[in-house]
Amino acid sequence: MIGLFLGEKKLPIKILNKLKRKKIKYFIIDLTNNNKFKKDKNSFFISIGKFGKILKLIHSKKCKKVIFAGNISKPKISRLKLDLKGIYYMPRIIKASKLGDAAILKELIKILAEHKIKVIKLNYFNPELTITKGNYTKIKPSKFENLEIKKGISYLNKLNAHNHIQGIILRNGNIIAKETSKGTKKMLQRLRKSKAFNGMLIKFPKKEQDLRADLPTVGLETMKDCKKANIKGIVLKSNENIILDKNKCISFANKNKMFITVK
Repeated sequence: MIGLFLGEKKLPIKILNKLKRKKIKYFIIDLTNNNKFKKDKNSFFISIGKFGKILKLIHSKKCKKVIFAGNISKPKISRLKLDLKGIYYMPRIIKASKLGDAAILKELIKILAEHKIKVIKLNYFNPELTITKGNYTKIKPSKFENLEIKKGISYLNKLNAHNHIQGIILRNGNIIAKETSKGTKKMLQRLRKSKAFNGMLIKFPKKEQDLRADLPTVGLETMKDCKKANIKGIVLKSNENIILDKNKCISFANKNKMFITVK
């Protein structure tokens, strides 16, 4: 029995469909804003602040392993509905929140571990969602661009010690945009307004990111946003990025003379 903490976007659907195809027993703790999984008979819509109810459900299902997947909106702590366990654990969550979203997730994983519940990698049943080292498109980075990429990765590794920075746009060896807590899409939208050309998107995990529950994700929508922002290619990290609709992304990149390279 696998417990699924599911949020927004496409990734949770892909994981859920894979479990169904493999006929693996599961239940859902629906953490979406609008009870997205309500039609699934195995779904439970529970506030993240109700730790007691969540733990009771997991144990009642004799579940030892859970997966976190999808975008989960950071709740306003003052508005959270708490049960007794929620009240007990909230000081730890508040303390972690001061260190950023990644720290909150780590603290939740620690709390679950204290109850003998293991968080497994979100791509555990979907290894095809990650991507390994290599060039995936007809166009490849030039020698000069590879030197730029190497420099950009070094920049990003220094920057991503801070919360939120999973991505940068690099052009001519300079960082012209940094991802904020609002995500890659907003960064690319800002870039469109600046009318900058021929940048490269480098998207890697944050330094302190727990890769069991939070892998940077790109997909066809990202590729289209990159095209609109005049990005000539994207750089991902081997086995540490999720790429949704991989073949469609590669086809789109080839059609638009962009590259996808994995380091």
